[in-house]
Amino acid sequence: MPWVQDPQPVQFLTPDGDFAPNESAQAFAAELESLDLVALQEMYRDMALTRAFDTECTNLQRQGQLALWVPSVGQEGAQVGSARAALPQDHIFPSYREHAVARIRGVNLVNVVAQFRGVTHGGWDVTDPAHGNFHLYTLVIGSQALHATGFALSQVLDATKKAGEKDLPAGAQGRETNEATIVYFGDGATSQGDVNEAMIFAASYQTPQLFFVQNNKWAISVPVERQARTPIYRRAAGFGLKSIQIDGNDILASYAVSNRMLKDARAGGGPQFIEALTYRIGAHTTSDDPTKYRENEELLEWQAKDPIRRFEKYIKSQGAEDSFFEQVAADAGELALKIRDGVLHMPVPEPGAMFKHVYAEEHPVMQGQAAWLERYENSFEAGESA
Repeated sequence: MPWVQDPQPVQFLTPDGDFAPNESAQAFAAELESLDLVALQEMYRDMALTRAFDTECTNLQRQGQLALWVPSVGQEGAQVGSARAALPQDHIFPSYREHAVARIRGVNLVNVVAQFRGVTHGGWDVTDPAHGNFHLYTLVIGSQALHATGFALSQVLDATKKAGEKDLPAGAQGRETNEATIVYFGDGATSQGDVNEAMIFAASYQTPQLFFVQNNKWAISVPVERQARTPIYRRAAGFGLKSIQIDGNDILASYAVSNRMLKDARAGGGPQFIEALTYRIGAHTTSDDPTKYRENEELLEWQAKDPIRRFEKYIKSQGAEDSFFEQVAADAGELALKIRDGVLHMPVPEPGAMFKHVYAEEHPVMQGQAAWLERYENSFEAGESA
């Protein structure tokens, strides 16, 4: 028997796609008022195109064109809803599965694939405004939580300086800013020290930040029940963060709660935390075989809760016409072809490129290693001429 009775996760759409807000959703209903049919259709388009991209990348990896691929199938609702709630000036720190968020923020998805083809350490210039303040994918589990918290602290410091004050607000008082930071990670990352340390630091300095965990039930082969004996959102509450659970396959829940919490964070309300209950339909990565550790019945249960199918029924009830879905399907097919063409014609980088952008400025260690590599390569040419 649980020590605490948890409220229902926030849910607006039933798994069948009917609009039936539960009691927990009532407090967030006003956040949906700005979503007209055009906005709803764009959110559906985000999910559908991301899945087409994801499927094509899995195929490319199976055909030997990518070293690895990390699918996000089943998690599109959580990602799109939260990403659409962010403002242009907000900064986003992903893990390695936030393909929908990358697309929404303006990153060319071919550049996302480049990292998994092994031709770049990153793939896009974070400082380029066209990339929507979307930071690089992070494959070291949970480390992006520290990066995000440090950046969010800089947002507080900038706001303090603009206010003409020298010191940060005292105690639990936050600082109003015009921007916030979102950091994404999975349920497995919440067992990492980095994530917990980031939450402690964020609470201490009341950073304008949203921690967004996609609880997809499996940290590779370890079920969430083994690593978290209580709901994950309670961990954040223990550190002093405002935290809540949502139905992660309900895009409206993701949007509404993220929108409210980001507003609160920018208004000086301190760090916020969302646990989005979703499911990883595919493998952890293409090097993983989930049939070795989970039952097919569980997979079928969650496939029936597909966020795209659920939202499709809802927007049809709101007036979306068949021609819209036909166009989205055509656009999805076109995107898949562009991704394949982009991968197959991706240029091979010069070896010296691996030493660039490691540091913000020229660094003697990088210069030394680049010079060594050049001498090493030239030695083969000298041997041939001899």
